Amino acid sequence: METEAASHRKRKLIEVALPLEAINRESAREKSIRHRHPSTLHLWWARRPLAAARAVLFAQLVDDPSARPDLFPTHEAQADERKRLFRLIERMVVWGNTHDDQLMEEAWREIVRSCGETPPTVVDPFAGGGSIPVEAQRLGLSVESSDLNPVAIAINRALLDVPRRWLGRDPIFPNPPASRLTGGPGASGLAADIRWYGDFIVREMQQRLSATYPDPLGGKSPSKVVAWLWARTVECTNPACKIRLPLVRSWWLRKKRGQEALVVPRIDDTHVTFTVETKVRAQGAPVIDGTVGRSGAVCIKCGGAIPLAYIRSEGKAGRIGSQMLAVVIEGARRREYLAPSIEDEAAAKVALPSGLPDTDLPAQALGFRVQAYGMLRHIDLFTRRQLLALQTLMDVVREVQKRIEADAVAAGMTLGDSLREGGKGAKSYAEALTLYFALALDRVAMSGNSLCRWNSVGEKVQHVFGRQAISMLWDFAEANPLGRATGSVRAAFEMVANAVEGTPVFGGDAVVRQADAATRDFSNLLVSTDPPYYDNVGYADLSDFFYVWLRPLLGEVYPELFQTLLTPKAEELVAEPFRHNGYENAERFFESGFERVFAHARQGASFEAPITVFYAFKQAERDDTGVASTGWETLLAAMLRAGWSVTATWPIRTEMATRMRGMGSNALASSIVLACRPRPEAAGSITRRAFIQALQAELPRALRELQQGSLAPVDLAQAAIGPGMAVFSRFVKVVEPDGSDMSVRTALGLINHVLDEVLSEQEGDFDADTRFCIKWFAQYGWDEGDAGTADTLSRAINTSVAGLERGGVFRARAGRARLIEPAELSGHWDPATDERISVWEVVVRLAKALNEKGADDAGRLMAQAGRRIDLDTAKELAYLLFSICERRGWTQTALLFNGLGTSWSDLAAAARTGGSLTPPPAQGEFDFSNDEE
Repeated sequence: METEAASHRKRKLIEVALPLEAINRESAREKSIRHRHPSTLHLWWARRPLAAARAVLFAQLVDDPSARPDLFPTHEAQADERKRLFRLIERMVVWGNTHDDQLMEEAWREIVRSCGETPPTVVDPFAGGGSIPVEAQRLGLSVESSDLNPVAIAINRALLDVPRRWLGRDPIFPNPPASRLTGGPGASGLAADIRWYGDFIVREMQQRLSATYPDPLGGKSPSKVVAWLWARTVECTNPACKIRLPLVRSWWLRKKRGQEALVVPRIDDTHVTFTVETKVRAQGAPVIDGTVGRSGAVCIKCGGAIPLAYIRSEGKAGRIGSQMLAVVIEGARRREYLAPSIEDEAAAKVALPSGLPDTDLPAQALGFRVQAYGMLRHIDLFTRRQLLALQTLMDVVREVQKRIEADAVAAGMTLGDSLREGGKGAKSYAEALTLYFALALDRVAMSGNSLCRWNSVGEKVQHVFGRQAISMLWDFAEANPLGRATGSVRAAFEMVANAVEGTPVFGGDAVVRQADAATRDFSNLLVSTDPPYYDNVGYADLSDFFYVWLRPLLGEVYPELFQTLLTPKAEELVAEPFRHNGYENAERFFESGFERVFAHARQGASFEAPITVFYAFKQAERDDTGVASTGWETLLAAMLRAGWSVTATWPIRTEMATRMRGMGSNALASSIVLACRPRPEAAGSITRRAFIQALQAELPRALRELQQGSLAPVDLAQAAIGPGMAVFSRFVKVVEPDGSDMSVRTALGLINHVLDEVLSEQEGDFDADTRFCIKWFAQYGWDEGDAGTADTLSRAINTSVAGLERGGVFRARAGRARLIEPAELSGHWDPATDERISVWEVVVRLAKALNEKGADDAGRLMAQAGRRIDLDTAKELAYLLFSICERRGWTQTALLFNGLGTSWSDLAAAARTGGSLTPPPAQGEFDFSNDEE
C-alpha cells in the first residue's frame, strides 16, 4: 500500500504486514484477564487491549525489511526478516509476557535500530483509559498523554507518572512483616502501602458503620453479606387493590441446575412479603417471571396492568419506594439466600449524610435514561445507606492522608514538594496514596449504587456500566461495602493495588496533562491515538458519575483538574445532539473538530513514522449512493481535508466476539487501525471511472488479506473501507462526470458496491454443488422452493438435484425442495468417507459443530475436512454467507456464520495441533473474580 507520500521515507512494518492472527487472538483473549491489568484501576469506556496497542506501536516504529535493501537485498531475505519480527511481536502480545522486561528491552532495541538512539516521543491526544501511553512506556518510549477529561487525566497519572516516582521503594507502613522489609520490583512497595492502609481504612469504616451494616445471622461478621437485593415499588392503580407493587424483572436468584433459588412473594391484604425457595425446577418454574417489562407492570394481586407512563409520573413525584427482596451471604461452599427480616430493612433507613456532591444529571444526554423516573441529581442514583458509606470512606481517607505523611517522614522521607509539583517526598507520597484511594472509591460507587443488577448466573453484583450508559433498573443489588466480594471497599483497594503492580518498570518518561486535542502542541511528537467514536459514547456526561466523588478528595491534590463542579463539555469531541441543538449541528461540530486536530498534527507532528489511529464504528446508512457510515464519513473527510493519506489499514479484534448484540447495532468485534502519512502537495486528481477501476484492481487482494487476518465477518464491510480509502486518499480529489469533487460518502458507497462484487466473484472458487447452494440460499434461505426451479438451476450450474441429495445438503420431495438446515444435520459425519463432499457442507457442518459442541470439536472436524477441501476457500464461503444473511436480515443464521468466521484462526490452530483449543493459563494469569468490567 505504498503511496507517493511515503516513497521518500522508509516504510514501516505496519505499512506492509502484521501477524494479525496472533494479535487478534491475544487481543480478544485479554478481555477476560484482570489481574495486574490497568482496567482494574478504574473503568474507562471502549478501552483498547494492551496487546493491540503494543503491537501497533512496535510496527509503527520498526522499519519493514523492504526499506533496508542494503541489509536485505532480496525478497527472500526480506521475507525471512519479516518472519523474525513477526515472531517477536507474537511473543510480545501474549499476556503472560506483558511484564517480561527482557522481552520489552529486546523490542526497544529493534525500535532503536530503526529510529536511532532517540526514537520520537509518542503522543496520544485522546488518552482516555491510557492503553496506548502505557504500552508506549512499556516499550521504553517517552510519552505524552493528554485528554480534556479530568477523570482520564487522573487515571493516566496514576498509571504513567506516579508509580515511576517510587520504583523499588520500600513500603512505609509501620512494623511491616519480614517479607515486606524491602521494596520488590517496580511499584510493589507502593502497592503494599495501598493494601496496608486500605485495610486500616476498612477497619475504621467497620467501627463507624457497624450499626448500619448488621450481621443478618445475629453474629458479628457482616462481612459475610455479599449483597442486599431490593425492588422498587409503586402503588397499584386499582383503587380496590392498593398494594405496594414490587417492580421485579425476574424472581430468580440463582439458576444453576440443581441449586436453583428464587424469591417468592406472599400477599397479606395490602402488604407483600418475600420468602426464598430453592431447587424449584424440580417442582416447576414460576409461571410469571417478574412483574415489570418494557411496556409496564402487572399487579401480582389483582392482575391489573400498570402503564410505564404511570411509573414515570410516580418517580417524578418522588413516590417510587423500595422493599428488600432477599439477603445474599457467603455460605460454606456457595452463596446462600435469606428472606429479609424487619431488622435488615430497618438498618438501611439512615439519615441523608451532609456534605454530599450537589450536582445535577444532564437534562438530556447520550446514554442517560433515568431522568424520566425522577432521578435528577447524581446522589439520586444511590440509596441513603450507600451515600453514608461513600461519605464515611471519604472522611476516613482524608484522615489517613495525614497519617501516611507522618509515617513517610518516620520512614526517612523528607517532606518535599506536592505531587503536582513533581515531588517525591512524604507530602507527595501521601497525596499519591490519596489518588489511589479516590480511584478505589470510584470503584465502590460503580458497584454501590441503586442501578446495579444481581447476576443470577454468576451470583454477583454487576456494576452500573454494563453498557456505556446509565439506564433505569427496577430490582437492584446493594453490594456490601464492608464485605469481601464485588463492590466492597476491600476488593476495590485490592484491584487498584494489582493495577499499580502491573505498571511498566522498563519504560520511558511520561508527561500527562489536561489539553484540548484541537489546540495542543504536537511539535516533534509521533501520534498514536484512539479518538472518540462519533456519538457512541458520551464520555464527559458519563464520567461525571466518577468526577463528583473524585473532586472532594483530589481538589487539593490536583486543583487545576478539579476546579469546576463537573467535567468540561463544550469542547468535547463527541457528536452529542442534545448539546449542539440537533444531529446536523452535532455532526458539523464533530467533523470540524477532527479536522482541526489532524490539521494541527500535520503542521507539527513527527513524520519519521506514520501516525496510527484506532477507529471502531458501525452505523450503516443506505441511500442512493449505497451503504455508508456517518462515523467513518466524518472521520475520513476530516483527515483527508487536513492533508493525510491512508497508507495501510488493519482490522484488530479489540472486542470479544460474543459482544455482538445483534445485526444493525453499534457493536463491533474489531477496530480498524489506520496508518497515515501526510499527502504530498503535488498529489494529482483522477476521474470517477479511474477510481472505480483502481478499486476493482486492488480490493480483491486486500479482501483476501483481511479474510486471512481473523476478522469477524460482521466487520468485513467496515474493514474494507480502509483499502478503499487508501485509493481515494492518494489524490487531492476524485472528479465526478459533472466536474464536481466526489464526496467521502459517495466514495464509501462505491467501496461497498465493489466489495459486494468481489464477494460475488469469489463464487468462482467453489465447486458446483456449493455454487448451487449459494444461489438457492440467497433466494430462499432455509425455506422451501419449487422443485422444478431447483432442477433448472442445478442443470445451469452443471450439477443435479439427485447429486445434491446424495451430498447430504439438499432435499426434494413432492414438488418442493429446500436446503438442509444445520440443526437437521446428523452429529456423526466423517469427511474422509464422504463420497460427495462440498465446501458448502463443510462450512455448514463446521458452523453447527462450533455452535453446538464448541471450538475443540469444530477444530477436530476442520482438521479432517482440510484433507479433502481447501480451507481458505471454505473461509471465503463463511464470509459470503454472512454477507447474504446481513442483506436479507436473517439475524440468527448471520450470527452462526459470523461466529465461524470470527473463530476461524483459532479453529485452524486447533486443527493444526489436533489438540485442545484452550491453552493452559500463563503464570499470574486469571480472571480476578472481584472485577466486573
